[in-house]
Amino acid sequence: MAAKKQEIENTKKRKRIAGSNTTESAANESHTKKPFKSAKKPFDSVKKPFNSDKKPFKSDKKPFKSDKKPFKSDKADASGRDNRTIAPASGRERRLHAKELADARKMKRKRHFTLEQDLARLWEKMRCHGISKEDRTKLVTEALQKMKGKIHEIAGSHISSRVLQTCVKHCSQPERDAVFEELRPHFLALAYNAYAVHLVKKMLDSASKKQLAGFISALHGHIAPLLRHMVGSVVVEHAYELASAAQKQGLLLELYSTEFKLFKDLVTLKESRLLDVMSKLSLQKGSVLRHMASVIQPILEKGIVDHSIIHRVLLEYFSIADQSSVTDIIQQLSSPLLVRMIGTKDGAKIGILCVKYGNAKERKKIIKGLKGHIDKTAYHQYGCLVLVYILSVVDDTKLITKAIIRELQPSLKDLVFDKNGRHLFLQLLHPNCSRYFSPEDLASLNSSIPSFSLKDQSEASAQTVTSEVSIGDKESKDDIEVAVDELNKDKTSVDDPDLAESGKKDPYVRRQELLIKSGLAENLLDICIENVGELIRSNFGKEVLYEVVATGGSDGILHPTLDDKINSLHEAIASLAAESKSEDSQEEHVFENFHSSRTIRKLILDCPNFASTLWEKALKGRSELWAHGHSCKVVAAFLESPDSKVQKLAKNELQPLVDSGILKNLKPKE
Repeated sequence: MAAKKQEIENTKKRKRIAGSNTTESAANESHTKKPFKSAKKPFDSVKKPFNSDKKPFKSDKKPFKSDKKPFKSDKADASGRDNRTIAPASGRERRLHAKELADARKMKRKRHFTLEQDLARLWEKMRCHGISKEDRTKLVTEALQKMKGKIHEIAGSHISSRVLQTCVKHCSQPERDAVFEELRPHFLALAYNAYAVHLVKKMLDSASKKQLAGFISALHGHIAPLLRHMVGSVVVEHAYELASAAQKQGLLLELYSTEFKLFKDLVTLKESRLLDVMSKLSLQKGSVLRHMASVIQPILEKGIVDHSIIHRVLLEYFSIADQSSVTDIIQQLSSPLLVRMIGTKDGAKIGILCVKYGNAKERKKIIKGLKGHIDKTAYHQYGCLVLVYILSVVDDTKLITKAIIRELQPSLKDLVFDKNGRHLFLQLLHPNCSRYFSPEDLASLNSSIPSFSLKDQSEASAQTVTSEVSIGDKESKDDIEVAVDELNKDKTSVDDPDLAESGKKDPYVRRQELLIKSGLAENLLDICIENVGELIRSNFGKEVLYEVVATGGSDGILHPTLDDKINSLHEAIASLAAESKSEDSQEEHVFENFHSSRTIRKLILDCPNFASTLWEKALKGRSELWAHGHSCKVVAAFLESPDSKVQKLAKNELQPLVDSGILKNLKPKE
């Protein structure tokens, strides 16, 4: 026992000695180096027991702060408040939360894929041509039921959006209205989507007036950004085409000034021209110009120039802009971009103005930009006017012959018979004739820009004042010279000789080079001779034939170079008229056809040489046969002719017909 007690006491002493040594060594180390203290205490990560009465252990470490907003649950709790969950603090919780989100997205994609498969199956059935109307209606209704609540998502899908378009096409009006109402809050976002744009256009095509007005109202404040977008601009243009005049004006006004973008009530103005709007609202010209320039410039840089609403804005900008601003726009448009603009009425006007006020270099770019599109442009209602103006003012006839006339040669016959294509030849044969060009066409060809017109008026007024000064009055002459110099101070590069509105070359010389030297007139006459019967009976071809035969073009431009060809054409028409009248023939005789009989009558009145040939070859001795129906007007034209030789030629044979009452007693045309 004593030995055991002694051993226990020795053990206690050793422990006390070891503790004292540790304390001393720790005290020594404290003078040299402080021990590292961990901010994280042991068992910090251990969760608090559920029934613990102790206070939670406070850690020095700050809780994790996420940059993202806390996750919001779609469901609400029993109190009606949103059930918001705090962002997970620990890494483990963050990983679990991310996994839950990924799983949710995966399930959503799976459901969407399943829906797309179901819709594709229905689409394959409903778009078949042999399906009955009742079966298609059932399939469309089923598809719309599956898409209900998800239509705005499906509209932007490159696969299922086509199914929705087919459903909108074949569904009933109430179903279409339901789709429209579901898409109404999302129209603006869908307008930027490359796949949804087709659906939006279909919805607008079938929309009621109220729905269209609502859609246009939803675009308010977003017109300029949409026009700068390749897809969005298509939606705005489609709405602009379907809109009424007042709605079109509302879309345009937003592009004129910031006030119309901010204050919706101002859009209801009745004035259509920008100058009238500015005068009514007392808008400052400088602010309007700056705003319009900020709208137009990005659109031109992106090359979005196909739409009529942009063409209208450009024309209004030209009406108030100064010469330097207009010149900058013309320089930008003097390129292949112009080809995409001349398909509209306002776009053709812009094309004409670019040719009119552009210099020689810019005109050359425009003509070269049309290369490859001449044939298509010549058939177009508005595009042909740009070609007509180029033929009228550009002095470089070699370039026109190479770039335009040579490209027209293969389709010369079709152009002669075409309503719009014939204008190119009629302009060269008889320029600016109101018989062939409508008042609107002539107004477009004579359109001008006010800032350039004011320059021309100032020059004209200076010349008028100079002419009123007497030659001997040296002091007055000096004053006028000073005044003219003052007027010339503000001139820009537009005053360069190359920028003349019409070329320096004499119009007659230009026409002669384009018709005679290029060989166009000769080819035109060959086509007229080969197709004389078809031409003289046609509604549009007869006018080209008349201009060639009657006078050889205005000012006799085809004489004397092509006299032989013109005489051959006279013979061809007379031979056609000399054919016997046959009831079995499917084609009307030229004396009885509505178009040809009136054309021949005009030729008799205006061309004595043709009248003589026709009488000798077709009517001499047979006038009584043609003194009835439409042909009687042809026979009577010989007595109405202003040429005495023509009257004398037919008087002996026709006077008995007049006396017997077969022909009306018509007085000669004075």
